[in-house]
Order: sequence, then structure tokens, then C-alpha cells
Amino acid sequence: MSQIGLLVVVVGTMIFLALQAGDNLQARAIPTGFDFVGDSVGIQLSEGIDTKPATGGRALWVGMVNTLRISVAGIVVATMLGVVIGLARLSSNWIVSKIASVYIETMRNIPLLVQIIFIFAVIQTLNGLDEDTGPISGWFVVSNKGISIPRLFGLNGSFQWFAFMIIGLVVAWWVHRRRVQEQDATGAVTYPVLSAVGVLAVFGIIGFFVHPVMGFLGPVFGAMANLLGSISESLLQLLLALAALLLAARRIRNFLKSMSSGGGRAKLVDDDYFRMVFAGVGALAAVLVVFAWPGLSSWLLNSGQDLFELLESRFGSGNGGRPFDAKKPDLNITRFVNYGPAGLTLSPSFAAVFIGVVLYTAAFIGENVRGGILAVPKGQSEAAGAIGLSRGQSLRHIILPQAFRIIMPPMGNQYLNLAKNTSLAIAVGYSDLVQVGTTVYNQTGKTLPVVAIWMLFYLSVSLTISVIVNYINVRLKIVER
Repeated sequence: MSQIGLLVVVVGTMIFLALQAGDNLQARAIPTGFDFVGDSVGIQLSEGIDTKPATGGRALWVGMVNTLRISVAGIVVATMLGVVIGLARLSSNWIVSKIASVYIETMRNIPLLVQIIFIFAVIQTLNGLDEDTGPISGWFVVSNKGISIPRLFGLNGSFQWFAFMIIGLVVAWWVHRRRVQEQDATGAVTYPVLSAVGVLAVFGIIGFFVHPVMGFLGPVFGAMANLLGSISESLLQLLLALAALLLAARRIRNFLKSMSSGGGRAKLVDDDYFRMVFAGVGALAAVLVVFAWPGLSSWLLNSGQDLFELLESRFGSGNGGRPFDAKKPDLNITRFVNYGPAGLTLSPSFAAVFIGVVLYTAAFIGENVRGGILAVPKGQSEAAGAIGLSRGQSLRHIILPQAFRIIMPPMGNQYLNLAKNTSLAIAVGYSDLVQVGTTVYNQTGKTLPVVAIWMLFYLSVSLTISVIVNYINVRLKIVER
């Protein structure tokens, strides 16, 4: 019961401090409202899904999307580069090993902010973009206005193609599972991963031509949109509250069931009671939020209805033609020469931040990979060599599967660092959440609300990354028999 008592004390202290802070801010006439979210703030952004946002909330949303663009793409590229660098560090080739060592030691010991500013300065010194130079061979353009490469974009049929590919994913998963079972039962090499990839590739090729068959989903999504339109806000509030209570009750029931055996239920300790109370308090807090914030239910209904209406229109308009197309970089020549909308263009600020966080984080990931591989007992490599496996085969089938159990926890920390390090983009003028939020609170004076939104956003991103990494850790865990 001591933990429950501590929880009550902590929650009570937080409520007391929040009330005191509110009274002090009100006494000093410091604005704390979130009305700017729906009001016009009169700012223009350098890039994003909306360069002229109508409201402060829309501007912050653009900043969030820009931050996620760099974070997600950076995590993917930094992981691939880091694995290559970690393997190169362990290479028997002296030159390759030393180049990887110099890279790691250099990148890790130069502050990331300095690297970002340096890369941005280098891009600014490149040749200008004009009509005479144009795209380099039509495929790769580098200038002081950024980098542009060919871009693949979806047409109306892309939604139908993706729906067809979802079916392909299910079939590929089934094939992979059957291949693994056959391999475990017979000991034969069945190539489960290659088989699943092959099935998915076949579905992708076939779907490129037959994707219009998925057009029947348009009326289905239309019916869903009409169903959401008929639901009242009060009914949705009740459903959400019931869902929260049922989830908490199910969690508590499953926990108690896990504590039971044929001989009866095990004795519960303070930590067990704390977990059940925490689940109940969380459900009650969710119910309180649902009923105290009616705008949440309205937003969910409107957003869901808009999403289904969008899907209805996309599935209904893609009954012919290709689902995808590709375009090479082009130039938009008016008074000034700029990149056109055809290619995938990285602005100087985006390129500087992206390259900086990728190169910096990849150095740490490389060391994690090297340490994880060295942590695998040497006898594993010797046993792989004894049965005739090559170095590459032993890495793929013996060493790396065991090393990733060690690599993933520190790898998750690097992912978290990369996501938070994107806030340094303000140094080169990239419109990430921090830069946009700074502009918003300079215009409105709502510093504390904007900072609170920053905190909630980065907390959500960090928790999402942690959940994904923890899920992978559980999947990689050795199953005890």
C-alpha cells in the first residue's frame, strides 16, 4: 500500500502546484489560454504542407509534420548507415576499418549544432541555380537552393493499389509463417523471408494492372462516413468512456488471471495493487477528459467523417490509369529561377538538418552495432565456421540475430536523441515545431501554452518510439522452454 499512498501524494502535490501556478500567472496577467490555436497569427512558413497557415494551430501542425519528416526519414537512413559503419569497423580490411574508425571518432566529437551549421554553410557556397545550368543530366540537381532528385508520386489509383497490397501483406505473412514451420519441422532451408518478399512483389506487379478491382471499397467508406455523421457527440462520449472502463477492467482481469494457478491465486504485493490501481485511475482520468472536453468528441467525429469521405472519393476516382508516376527535377523560371514541383526537393535548411542528424546519429549506432557483435561469444563464430558457413552467412544467420538483442536497447536511445535533436533546426531556419512555435508565441505572447504543446509533442514522439523499440525487444527475446 505504500506505493498507492505515494501515488496519492504525488498527484495531490501536482494538483496543488498547478493551482498555485495558475493563481500566480493570473495575478501577473500572463496569458495562458489556447485561443491562439483557432485564431489567425499572420505568419508565413518557408516550407511544409501549408506555407500560409490560417490559424496558430495549423501553423504548429505544419511544424509537427516537418519535424516528423526529418525524424522518421532520419531514423531509417541513420540505421542503415550505422549498421554498415559498425560492420566496417570490424572488417578485416585495414583501410575499411580505419576509415570507419575515423568517421566515428570525428562525428561523435563534433557537436551536432556545429555540423548542421557547417553543412548549411557548404550548401550556401554551391553554384547558383539558373537557366544555363539546369538539372544535371535531368536526374540530380545540386545548388545553393537545395538538392533535387526524381520523385515518385501517387495518382488516383494509388489508394486502390495500396488496398490490393494490404491483401498481399496478409498472404506474404501467411507464406512466411508456413515456411518457418516447414523449416522447423524438416530442417530444410525454405527461405521464408525471400518467399514473403517474392509474394509481395508479385502482388505489387499484378496490382499495378488490376488495382481498379478494389474500387468497390468506395461505397463502403461512404457508408462509414454516413454512419459517423449520424452519431451524436454525447453518444460518442459515452462509447469512449465505456471503452476506457472496459479496457481497464480487462487489464485488471487478465493480470489477476496471470497470478492464478491450479493451486490458487498467488499472494499480491504492493506492486501488484499499484498496477491495478494505476489502470483504474488511468481509465477514470480518460473518462474525465472525454466528458470535460466535448470538443474532443466533435473533432474525432469530424476527422473520421472527413477521412472516410476522402477515401470514398479516392477509391471512386481511380478506376483507370497507372497508380504511380515519376518525374525528374525541373526548373520554375519566372523572375527568379527555382526548383519546380516535379522533383523531390530538399531545401538548404532541410538538407543541412537531415544530413547532420543522420551522420551524427549513425556514428553512435555504428558503435552500438560493433559492441553488440563483439558481445556475442566467439564460440558462435567458430561453430558457424565449423559447419561450413561463410563470414557473411554466419553474420546473417548466427551473429546478427543474437547481437540485435543487445543492440536494440541503446539503439532506441539513439532514435530518441535523433528525434529530439531535430529541434536544432531553428539554427538554420528550418520550419520545425520549435521554430514555428517560437514565431507563434512571439506573435501572440502565449509562451507557456506553446511550450506545453512542445512538451506534449516530444513526449508523444518519445513514447511512440519507446513502444516500438520495446515491442521489437520482446520479439527478439530468447524464449525459455
